[in-house]
Amino acid sequence: MKKKNIIIISIVLAILLIVVGVFAFLNAGNILEKKNLEESKTISIKSEGIEIKKVDLAFISSAGEEDFSAIMDTSDSEPKKHYYTGVLLKNVLQKSGINIDDYAMLTVKAIDGYVVAFKKEEVADDDNIYIAYKEDGKDLGTKSSGGRGPYQIIVRKDQFSMRWCKFVVEIELSKE
Repeated sequence: MKKKNIIIISIVLAILLIVVGVFAFLNAGNILEKKNLEESKTISIKSEGIEIKKVDLAFISSAGEEDFSAIMDTSDSEPKKHYYTGVLLKNVLQKSGINIDDYAMLTVKAIDGYVVAFKKEEVADDDNIYIAYKEDGKDLGTKSSGGRGPYQIIVRKDQFSMRWCKFVVEIELSKE
């Protein structure tokens, strides 16, 4: 009886190791792609899983750079006003030839796996969702350098900063 239990446990562990190995292999390319996007300070814009545009800092800033303030309210600090430099997300999409009305929602993805979704109405709203690249006059830096960038989504109309997204590397547009 004990020998049978040991065999069953060994088989289950072997299956788990194979599953973990397969998932690690499948995600390795995705991790490398996101790391390359971070290092090149590029955001990949995708529609239904297919990349339609890559945008860099020069492209983003040319879509209407603005200085603005927002209150950062995190769970481990008191609310604090910061000054940012960035561009309205809707302006970057428009400059990319993307009509937000063709989509139902937009999902922002970060290098650390964090994901936040917005309805098209939120994206179309004036003075709401920004792609920021400077805070208080300094570049945001990258995750690997201890920063929060190279890009961060700032939602000015989000009272508690819960849907802000640092380390942005991808924007996914969805019709559903």
